[in-house]
Amino acid sequence: MTRLRRELVSLIEQGAIPPDQVAQAVSASGLYPSPRSWGVFFDRLLLWLGALALACAVLFFIAYNWVEMGRWLRFGLVQVALVSAVAIGIWGKASPLLARVALTSASLLVGVLLALFGQVYQTGADPWQLFSVWAIFILPWVWVARFDVLWLAWLALLNLTLWLYFRTWGGVLGVMFTSGPAVLWGLFLLNTTALVVWELGVWHQRWGGRWAVRLLVLGSGIPITLIMLILVSASHFAFAPVVMVYPLWLAALYGVYRYWRPDLFMLAGGCVSLITVITLLLARFLLWEGDWQAGNLLLLAIAVLALGAGAVVWLKRLHEEGVQ
Repeated sequence: MTRLRRELVSLIEQGAIPPDQVAQAVSASGLYPSPRSWGVFFDRLLLWLGALALACAVLFFIAYNWVEMGRWLRFGLVQVALVSAVAIGIWGKASPLLARVALTSASLLVGVLLALFGQVYQTGADPWQLFSVWAIFILPWVWVARFDVLWLAWLALLNLTLWLYFRTWGGVLGVMFTSGPAVLWGLFLLNTTALVVWELGVWHQRWGGRWAVRLLVLGSGIPITLIMLILVSASHFAFAPVVMVYPLWLAALYGVYRYWRPDLFMLAGGCVSLITVITLLLARFLLWEGDWQAGNLLLLAIAVLALGAGAVVWLKRLHEEGVQ
């Protein structure tokens, strides 16, 4: 669709399409959705909203009527909803969309069931254990559904599990990587691994979901950028593993999304990360360790403007070359 839009704009700019026929050409190109397309969109949107509303309604109904309901009624209500969602997912094999919606609702209800179990019996388990068990229990459904949204939701559970675990216990990464919090290293390794696996799936199995890949890049880039910022802002600036990992990450990002699978969003994200790190580094040497003068602030502002302008010019040039 993007390529078709770009070609149509090029024809209009070259004068190949007369001005009085532009509207007709746009209509014939199919860029505007038809009434049937709008109907399909609203049908799917209402299906998803209804399924999510029912899953949330079970949780809120039990929470609101907690005192009036006994434990068996609470568990029974959640289990009936869970079994119904799984049954619809199995029965709805003829409609892949219906099966995916049902399995997504069932995955949410598993979390409700685990939260109810922990609240009723007060097991004393740490929060990270809840999310880890939740991720383990729904993995078969995630695998069967083969749905981008559900895969990302499962990965989000793993991210939350890692975050809560390292916030509670620390871990071996806290010893191996002393330049930043262990939790950020854990998130970076997890999301980078998921990104590599997803890209290999796109290459070999023709997986879809370009938006999903972009979310994974954010999940990989934000932690490594934060680790680099922590190193730059530390009281004692010293060599750390992130000094090697961060340039390698930027180089891999550039090589993959500039030549192998061109993507302007990924390259723009790398530019934002690099500009942020350079800006903080300049602020450290110009302001924190130098003289606090108006001239240094001006130099810092000029540097930020120059870096931003350079990134915009480069990205615009790539866009003109056809990188989307």
